[in-house]
Amino acid sequence: MMYKQPLMESILLLIDVKLLKDMKFFIFIFKKICIDYYLSVAVVKVKLYKIQGEFLLLRNTELKIVCMEDKRIRVSQPLTRGPSAFIPEKEVVQANTVDERTNFLVEEYSTSGRLDNITQVMSLHTQYLESFLRSQFYMLRMDGPLPLPHRHYIAIMAAARHQCSYLINMHVDEFLKTGGIAEWLNGLEYVPQRLKNLNEINKLLAHRPWLITKEHIQKLVKTGENNWSLPELVHAVVLLAHYHALASFVFGSGINPERDPEISNGFRLISVNNFCVCDLANDNNIENASLTGSNFGIVDSLSELEALMERMKRLQEEREDEEASQEEMTTRFEKEKKESLFVVSGDTFHSFPHSDFEDDMVITSDVSRYIEDPGFGYEDFARRGEEHLPTFRAQDYTWENHGFSLVNRLYSDIGHLLDEKFRMVYNLTYNTMATHEDVDTTMLRRALFNYVHCMFGIRYDDYDYGEVNQLLERSLKVYIKTVTCYPERTTKRMYDSYWRQFKHSEKVHVNLLLMEARMQAELLYALRAITRHLT
Repeated sequence: MMYKQPLMESILLLIDVKLLKDMKFFIFIFKKICIDYYLSVAVVKVKLYKIQGEFLLLRNTELKIVCMEDKRIRVSQPLTRGPSAFIPEKEVVQANTVDERTNFLVEEYSTSGRLDNITQVMSLHTQYLESFLRSQFYMLRMDGPLPLPHRHYIAIMAAARHQCSYLINMHVDEFLKTGGIAEWLNGLEYVPQRLKNLNEINKLLAHRPWLITKEHIQKLVKTGENNWSLPELVHAVVLLAHYHALASFVFGSGINPERDPEISNGFRLISVNNFCVCDLANDNNIENASLTGSNFGIVDSLSELEALMERMKRLQEEREDEEASQEEMTTRFEKEKKESLFVVSGDTFHSFPHSDFEDDMVITSDVSRYIEDPGFGYEDFARRGEEHLPTFRAQDYTWENHGFSLVNRLYSDIGHLLDEKFRMVYNLTYNTMATHEDVDTTMLRRALFNYVHCMFGIRYDDYDYGEVNQLLERSLKVYIKTVTCYPERTTKRMYDSYWRQFKHSEKVHVNLLLMEARMQAELLYALRAITRHLT
């Protein structure tokens, strides 16, 4: 806890006039500034001045600002210490100091050559980290169809779909280091048409991959000056899916900005905030971000853990006694798919009405320059009152039998690396649940993975979706849907609200499962479309 020193009497702010859509949006930006500078707004009275038609000049004499110091309001220190805003720094640092394997992996496979915040958090699961770093290094640095700078620019485009300034900053740096043309960082209008043509598949993969068809593939690979070869397209699709999913991990784990980001040739995105972009978007400011400490719901959390253990035991016994019919399992999938409509992402955390938030997404100009159609986002696969989309039956197009061989044929060896990574996260277990040991968590891991696929319209014939409702509490479902479908809205409160007796490393494992399930879902839809194009 700390008191902020009084600020200077006169504060000058410049805001790009293009960002000022309406007064609601202005108040949002102003609120963000107040949070960053520890200010409390008593009254907002604004006079706007044009400067050469480009900027608005705002002075605090018109905004009537009162410093926190003056009101003696105690505020928490900003959550910028350590690699994660959600996980105590000592837990991550402890893991890194005792594990020499992590340092070896960074030396071998890190493109930046340093232990970044993502790697530090993932190092809570070193076995998985090795698979992750090896596959990422292969995508970005090893022989492949795409030039190195293009790979990083595609990563920027993917991260921008979720306004993930952390990943954008990282790959702006890497783009320039690998010989990228600095002018491209001014926005999509400065890049070759060929790269710009990825916009459609980027937005569909990120938000509604079930809409991808063979026609989208044909449009990209058709003969012409700006066409893509199939190997190049597969490389691009793998990168897009990887970085969409990694954005989910970044937000879901509360990854902090790097402490001292380097500036490359003057190009550096302004960080949207000091901790998590979504905390500001959902009005979880510095005061209420600290409300969900270790005492949050401590009374009930132990009984919740015991109840979950009991449900797992009962489900296992029922599974052994009697197997549900194929018809019953189909019915349970449809029920779960429809129920996911009512799992509203971050529904209790919005500062604005839900409809306003969805229709008028706040995207900073630094991020939006890398995408088109910024308002396009996730919509539930089973939307109420709309034409029913056909379910993707996993048995008709599986990763193991179809996707793996296609991606490996067109982009040599990446299939093996991705397959190893998927298997690693799915089978990873320490046979523990919170304080309990010798626990078989297979059932829980499968429920998490399959619930993500369910939200993307993918059904496994051999899975009983009744288990999802038994094993995943509502607060966990809200968290899963947010991290997977709207990661930029994830908040610390949501992270803290589920599995309150579990270790942080177990919650990181959840995020790894969500990330890989999402990536695999995106790849299945894209690779199926490519297969249909080929046949």
